Amino acid sequence: MAGCSAANPNHPLPIDPHGGIWDRFFVFPLSWLLQRSAEFFGGSYGIAILIVTVLVRLVILPLTIKQTKNQKRMQEIQPEIVKIREKYKNDPQKAQQEIMKVYQMHNANPITGCLPVFIQMPVLLAFYHSIIRTAQIRSHDFLWLQLGAKDPYYILPILAGLTTFLQQLIMMRYSPTMSENPQMKMMTYIMPVMIFVIAISLPSALSLYWVYGNIFTTIQNYFLYRDKGNAPKGGLAK
Repeated sequence: MAGCSAANPNHPLPIDPHGGIWDRFFVFPLSWLLQRSAEFFGGSYGIAILIVTVLVRLVILPLTIKQTKNQKRMQEIQPEIVKIREKYKNDPQKAQQEIMKVYQMHNANPITGCLPVFIQMPVLLAFYHSIIRTAQIRSHDFLWLQLGAKDPYYILPILAGLTTFLQQLIMMRYSPTMSENPQMKMMTYIMPVMIFVIAISLPSALSLYWVYGNIFTTIQNYFLYRDKGNAPKGGLAK
């Protein structure tokens, strides 16, 4: 709760480089990197947000790749797990033992697949804080935007929604688990609308970060999830 109040877009707390662990070792280094990047690119914080977004995503990319590989293995063995559960539906303990054998055989672990997400979240949250709580960003312009104010033309919120939809579409296209899940299909259309509505009320700097991050993730997921040998015909597979 303290972290959320510190990063309130309307009343953000200043970053204390000598404060607690969160500000000192997570938020301040990213804020410093944003400021140095802006200086290198002629004072443009719009470009600085792009550069640091790419750098942060590249740093956590190995974790993302590991997570994706584990998800693919889980998808591949899912039919075998379904057969085991059906075969031993009256003996849950035996079913669990057989499923664990399958996990070990294929070097798959459903819990391990979640670990990269928990490691990535503090980094991404710290970057969110660094954007909101760096005072210089709020006072700068980029293109038609005042980075500390809402987009008056709603262009960024629309782009945030569209890039979220494209990101979800890529994952649906190449992930059988998602494409066969009715709830996930529904979220493909609900999430972009939610992002658009939220982005309308946020400072442009955050919406810009969302757009940059969505574009990077879309490209990343295209290369991580696609399977040239089994890609569906037409559309994004081409």
